[in-house]
Amino acid sequence: MAARSKARKRALDVIYAAEMRERSPLEQLAEVREDGPLNPYTTELVEGVTAHRERLDQVLTDYVQGWSLKRMPAVDRNVLRLGAYEILFVDDVPDAVAVSEALKLVQDLSTDDSPGFVNGVLGNIVRDRDSLVG
Repeated sequence: MAARSKARKRALDVIYAAEMRERSPLEQLAEVREDGPLNPYTTELVEGVTAHRERLDQVLTDYVQGWSLKRMPAVDRNVLRLGAYEILFVDDVPDAVAVSEALKLVQDLSTDDSPGFVNGVLGNIVRDRDSLVG
């Protein structure tokens, strides 16, 4: 598994654990750091998703037709946040890579229906990226 793929998985673990514990992802990240060094991209993702959480949730809410963020599986919700963050705010990651990596995460960690759902949502965000960023 490539370094950035591992970093994404680790960032998902941190964000998911924070949500389950009802605490800040940054607090969770600090706790994880105590166990040893982290890939800098893990830190970038957790900090970025946290900093842009309100905007990410607003965009996702607009694109998850028939669902609320609270109603969807927690893994899907947090993978969508990571993928949307990379699409909208990380310039050195091609959109197709962000979507592909998100799909790998949900294929491994979520329901059978999740890859199609995540692909559709992120694909629409990619399509509308210019209007969402500007």
